Amino acid sequence: MSILTACLVAAVLYALVMERDSLLQFARDMAPAPLNGSDDGAEPTDAPDPAADPAPAALAVDVLPEGAVRVMARRSVAQVVDSAVILRGETEAVRQVSVMSETSGKISSEPLRKGAMVAAGQLLCEIDPGTRQVSLQEALARLTESKASLPEAKARLAEAEAAVPAARARILEAEAAVPAAEAQLAEARAGVPAAEARLSEAKARIPEYEARLEEAEARVPEAEAKLAEAKAGVPAAEARLKEAEAGIPAAAAGLAEAEARVPEAEARLKQAQAQVREAEINLRAAQELARDGFAAQTRLAAAEAANEAALTAVQTAQLGLKSAAAGIEAAKSQLEGAKAAVETAKSQIASAKAAVQAAESGIRNAKAGVISAKAQIQNALAGVQSAESQLEGAKAAVASALSGVEGAKAAVISVRSQLEGALASVQSAKTGEQSALSAIQASEAAVATAQKEIERLKIHAPFAGLLETDTAELGTLMQPGSACATVIQINPIKIVGYVPETDVARVELGARAAARLTNGREVVGKVTFVSRSSDPTTRTFAVELTVDNSDLSIRDGETAEIAIEAEGAKAHLLSSSTLTLNDEGKLGVRTVTKDDAVQWMNVAILRDTRDGVWVTGLPDTLDVITVGQEYVTNGVTVVPSYEDVIQ
Repeated sequence: MSILTACLVAAVLYALVMERDSLLQFARDMAPAPLNGSDDGAEPTDAPDPAADPAPAALAVDVLPEGAVRVMARRSVAQVVDSAVILRGETEAVRQVSVMSETSGKISSEPLRKGAMVAAGQLLCEIDPGTRQVSLQEALARLTESKASLPEAKARLAEAEAAVPAARARILEAEAAVPAAEAQLAEARAGVPAAEARLSEAKARIPEYEARLEEAEARVPEAEAKLAEAKAGVPAAEARLKEAEAGIPAAAAGLAEAEARVPEAEARLKQAQAQVREAEINLRAAQELARDGFAAQTRLAAAEAANEAALTAVQTAQLGLKSAAAGIEAAKSQLEGAKAAVETAKSQIASAKAAVQAAESGIRNAKAGVISAKAQIQNALAGVQSAESQLEGAKAAVASALSGVEGAKAAVISVRSQLEGALASVQSAKTGEQSALSAIQASEAAVATAQKEIERLKIHAPFAGLLETDTAELGTLMQPGSACATVIQINPIKIVGYVPETDVARVELGARAAARLTNGREVVGKVTFVSRSSDPTTRTFAVELTVDNSDLSIRDGETAEIAIEAEGAKAHLLSSSTLTLNDEGKLGVRTVTKDDAVQWMNVAILRDTRDGVWVTGLPDTLDVITVGQEYVTNGVTVVPSYEDVIQ
């Protein structure tokens, strides 16, 4: 029974899929004829009146063409849409400054009330001067005193400079006696270098001979170590030879194993190629059925996926075959390497034996060098004693001449100390003059500071504008940084908004713009600033408009709706339900061509309104499917019913 049931189900599916057209034609032939335009077998009295409503009667008797689908459509004509950039923002003063005090004291001027107009430079606050005038007079007195001490300092400097030439003359006289004493000293010292050279030459030979002795003695342990090392290397080289010979069988086994994997990889490749041929047959069948509308897109997608999987399996099998071939090559290279290692180990054994012989010869040479170096050291010590006696005589002659030179130099030093005293007096006088000049500069700075402090007592408006706050009250104690008043300038006034990054490219400097305030008033201005840097949180860009506010009726901080002029564009007004997505996830609509076939078109949303969505990217005139667009695909024949005709 299960086999019979399966055969029956297969026959029904074949008839529904492969013989669909024949079954539909058979059903139409077997259906009874309609009575008076009705296809449901109703009585003639129940039929609608064709004269009263001809359109429904025509629909009732309409027979769809073979394979066609009925849909609802609407004729759409593009319209030019104003694409102004709409923002929300707020008004903002062009300038706003809180005027601060730079000094301390009590306010002595009457306050100005907030809302008053002030001119640029107008006095806002005045601070009581207190003792500042006294401080200025004191600084002026110190300046006069400093200027009076300058002539006395200059006189002391002239007196000290007059004593310097006499001291310089005495130095020249004392320095003239020094060369004779130095000539005697030079003659005595001339004999010393020869004696020292002979002594140095004798002493210089000793370290050289001692170094040769140490070098010869040091070569003995080194040669013995090399001998031991060379002897120790022979067993290691023999062990490496055995290890290399042992690796040859393992490399040969690896080669055999790699060659055994090749047939298996070839069998997998043939199996994968057979699966590819089967998947291609299924894919072609699914494509034919989908083209005629007998199979779902999911079946076609499954067939394509099976084909891709089979192709992937072929590539995997090919990679496996290549891997097996590469394994054979690697095993061969390992076998060759093992054989080469055997030859290398044999050459290392021969080298180790030769090193043993070279080390034994080095020990014999090192011991002979030690005996020769000891004999040279004994001869050098005898030459040193003779050179030392000659040097003592030369040094005694130098000491006698040196005492004469020191006496002459002592006289020069005494005279120079007198010159240094005179120069010190000159420097002291110059320091006094500089101190007097510094005192004058300090006094002048104190005078300037006192005058500046008096100037800071009056606080003026930095620009013309309105007082946003009262100025400081009479008697208020001000400190540096205390606020005197806040001045704002609101003519012209700025309107600041933030434009999304998708629309910022459409806003240009100098573009005309309008704004509607919360009270319904509309103002017109121009774009004077577009930010080049976005807000890191909202990813929007600041835009500023400048608007005339000569009557000062617009206040700082009012909310405004901004419209910035931009280039218009042609667009279609469609219902949001008309829009759909294709298999690639792109937004668009399905339309009806002149041949009553379905065609997909991509769209871009320009603006969303209460009446629908304005979209661009479509021809000026087209028929858009409004109902049934989700059940048809490109190229399917449809029978459209237009909304304007039905209504």
